[in-house]
Amino acid sequence: MNDTSSTPPQSSAAAQGPLRPARSARFAEALRLAVAEGLLSEQRPLAGFLDADGIRDSVDALRDAFAAEPGARVLHTFAAKAASLVPVLRLLADCGMGCEVASPGELRLAVEAGFPPARIVLDSPAKTRAELRLALALGVAVNADSFGEIRRIEELRSPGSPSVLGLRVNPQVGGGSIGAMSTATATSKFGVALRDPGAREHVVQTFAERPWLTRLHAHVGSQGCSLELIAAGIAETYRLAEEINEVLGTRRITGIDIGGGLPVNFSDDEVRPAFADYVTALRAAAPGLFDGRYDLVTEFGRSLLAKNGFIGARVEYTKEAGGRRIALTHAGAQIATRTVFMPDAWPLRVGAFDGQGRPRSGRTMVQDIAGPCCFAGDIVAHARELPELHEGDFVALYDTGAYYFSTPWAYNSLPRPAVYGFAGGTGALRLALVREAQSLDSVAAESGLRHADALRDLRAQAQGLS
Repeated sequence: MNDTSSTPPQSSAAAQGPLRPARSARFAEALRLAVAEGLLSEQRPLAGFLDADGIRDSVDALRDAFAAEPGARVLHTFAAKAASLVPVLRLLADCGMGCEVASPGELRLAVEAGFPPARIVLDSPAKTRAELRLALALGVAVNADSFGEIRRIEELRSPGSPSVLGLRVNPQVGGGSIGAMSTATATSKFGVALRDPGAREHVVQTFAERPWLTRLHAHVGSQGCSLELIAAGIAETYRLAEEINEVLGTRRITGIDIGGGLPVNFSDDEVRPAFADYVTALRAAAPGLFDGRYDLVTEFGRSLLAKNGFIGARVEYTKEAGGRRIALTHAGAQIATRTVFMPDAWPLRVGAFDGQGRPRSGRTMVQDIAGPCCFAGDIVAHARELPELHEGDFVALYDTGAYYFSTPWAYNSLPRPAVYGFAGGTGALRLALVREAQSLDSVAAESGLRHADALRDLRAQAQGLS
């Protein structure tokens, strides 16, 4: 796809919450302010930015979409992996969200951010006994990923544990257009595969034997998955809940964790599909889901943050190769990993700005936007028609509020970029530091500097013993 302007157009279509007037202009103002304050410069050539007001708007849109179903009781949790930054998590906790975590690190961050344990859900397919023991002690909800994990929880839990306990199932409804993002395929590593021979009966029996199991969990996938596919998986899980309760003659299943996975539109500024579209699809596929008999849990991540953030990067050099202009920037695979390795699945829009952070205009030309990583494929945007970029200019990579700068890859020992939040109205925008840029001292320390002599000394010791 080509982007011919330095700021992407603002759609008038329905969006996820009240799309603030001229989102692109708001981001442009944030970038200009960052340059003016020296937060983007020759010395600081890369940073991530998050719109705190926009995040709140997205949370409101999610809440409003489900509030349209008056019988629904819903705990909305944020998937911590989408932005594992304590200030972001604390903002979301302040908005009334819960938190979905999938590792000991994410659980620690959720607790530090202030989420009450009762509003935290622990997922993941490889929980250790230590993880489970801590979660049960805290009172965190746990979705077991297998029958083996159910048995492990049974060994560890105490009768008085306040944790809500459930089982993740794989409805095996198929995959979307991105295989790596599809978690309900026939051979997915997640959950109990319901259509495998005997599996459904085993699930029913597992609940019959364990009255402390009260929740079912399913997640079909995210980017590349249609609303219809996602809804089909949730509907299958709902039917299983009904079956278990009918067979047992009691309301054993009292909650259904329907996961997250709303895909993000990376083509333009419009937020589509909206959370309201998702609720409509669920209502069509499983009307009884919203009648109040089941407590619901959601686990959205990317769809809440992606469009509320961008990356700002300085153009270090420009060059020509084979008739193509290349702009070499500091934004590459280390913060846009998915885009670099799967550009068709994860395309990013690019904005062009001058050295003062003002949108560039004028003559356009086809250009590649390349990163600093030392391999040929480190290109974040191929053959984009943009105003001509020059050394000292800046580019903005849009729709990167989730995953990109919050979970960087340490390729080439490149330091993690600083992250800033911004809030306020036009002409009154303010910036705040969310995470410091990583220092080279930190890079060296993480590479084992304190143990620099370990292998040399080990070898010498081994030779002395031989």
